[in-house]
Amino acid sequence: MKKNKGKAAYMISAVAEQYEIHPQTLRLYEREGLLAPSRSEGNTRLYTEEDLERLEVILKLTRELGVNLAGVEIILNMREKMAAMQKQMEGFMRTLNEELSQRVANQRVESTQSLVPVIQINALGVRETRRGTETKRRTK
Repeated sequence: MKKNKGKAAYMISAVAEQYEIHPQTLRLYEREGLLAPSRSEGNTRLYTEEDLERLEVILKLTRELGVNLAGVEIILNMREKMAAMQKQMEGFMRTLNEELSQRVANQRVESTQSLVPVIQINALGVRETRRGTETKRRTK
């Protein structure tokens, strides 16, 4: 199965040398489902920049934090879920902002068409109507 066609990719030997790990370790990470490199026509593993970023996270967790492979799998899955939730939340916020903007625009149109002037008093005590602004101070 080929993927990431057209992107730069690195062979297993180059990746192993760059990160100072044995190629068998990379194969183990693939067997455990932690990495999923693409394959060439000749079935050679090809690692993309995204694969290398994921490998760096794996190595940091195992080397610096002492996390075992089962823990790494859980952490990577949680990171993916959090990224998906973040994307979903951004979409929700975008939709909410669009809806609020639309409602504000609709209120402006409706208020200019009203028969009775709408009066609002702002924090400075200035009376505002939809037909203009009057400068009268509020009295208590």
